[in-house]
Amino acid sequence: MIYGQQTYDFDEGVMFFIAPNQLLRIEKQEDADSGPAGWILFIHPDFFWNTPLAKNIKQYEYFSYAANEALFLSEKEENIINNIIQNIQQEYHSNIDKFSQSIIISQIEALLNYADRFYQRQFITRKKNNHQILGRLEKYLDEYFNGDNIIAKGLPTVQHLAEVLNVSPSYLSGLLKVLTGQNTQQHIHNKLIEKAKEKLSTTDLSVGEIAFELGFEHSQSFSKLFKTKTKLSPLKFRQSFRRLH
Repeated sequence: MIYGQQTYDFDEGVMFFIAPNQLLRIEKQEDADSGPAGWILFIHPDFFWNTPLAKNIKQYEYFSYAANEALFLSEKEENIINNIIQNIQQEYHSNIDKFSQSIIISQIEALLNYADRFYQRQFITRKKNNHQILGRLEKYLDEYFNGDNIIAKGLPTVQHLAEVLNVSPSYLSGLLKVLTGQNTQQHIHNKLIEKAKEKLSTTDLSVGEIAFELGFEHSQSFSKLFKTKTKLSPLKFRQSFRRLH
């Protein structure tokens, strides 16, 4: 399994985590009798909005190309994780009601917390590799969008990010295209929309105030970009959560 141009090699029980817009490639070996067996849990990012996990998921560092090691599980650890997955599966296939989302979210949080514990056990002596360009880019964008820079300086440009990472703009976009299938500008917009969804679902700020906080001079420009990316206007996106909750 190829992830972030690194190889996941495994034999027994293993877990790995992939964030939105990341790529995983599976190559079947010529001498392999059969392919890998197991389960995959797909979660749409919008499922988290308007829940504490929308913000807290950033604390789990294994959703990053910088943490390219797979998580190896003992048989006991495997059973714990499998039980959580079965609980999610059971809830998912039950009649959906107003409690369904919160129950599934709590199970996902349990899964992530156990994985965090297992990772700390496995890599207690490892040094994190923070020199990968994509990992540094993600860290910088998270800090940029969570700080005051965006109000003072506006949206980061491709040129600015390239300078921060000490590479050329064309090299950065080419590298991101290989790793994520998207260029630098698309990467910036993805981070912007992620932050906008967080503000729309967790605050009572107006669309204009959110646009200003995200570096837009005109709220119309923000609304147009948001609708292009999500197929919903900012207000429609916010209303969809108020109907659910």
